[in-house]
Amino acid sequence: MKKGLLAVLALGLILFLAACGGSDSGESSSGDDSSSASAASNELNITASNFEFDKDKYTVTAGEEVAVSLTNEEGMHGITIDEFDVKIEGEGEATFTPEEPGEYTIICNIPCGEGHADMQTTLVVE
Repeated sequence: MKKGLLAVLALGLILFLAACGGSDSGESSSGDDSSSASAASNELNITASNFEFDKDKYTVTAGEEVAVSLTNEEGMHGITIDEFDVKIEGEGEATFTPEEPGEYTIICNIPCGEGHADMQTTLVVE
């Protein structure tokens, strides 16, 4: 009985640690990477993994409907864009129409581990 309980606890711990973690490759983003900004489009494909999104900035055009989709490459993540009432928990899709140009913050809305508080990216509306 004790071995079974120990196995269940160990499995639970492994699943908890794997929920958003992964190997730390030591890479850091410079924040000034011109390849990280996409051309203005009304389709956003966001990929989340290991406390980061695949791009530093996503660019869309004001006044046009935007279709956003979220894919989780590693861990379990979601996104929120407060100004546009966009909320995706886990993988999924949403649409919104940004009217005002500016920069808006996209955050992870699922607590995913130690780096969760810093997991954000920028939406640029032109």
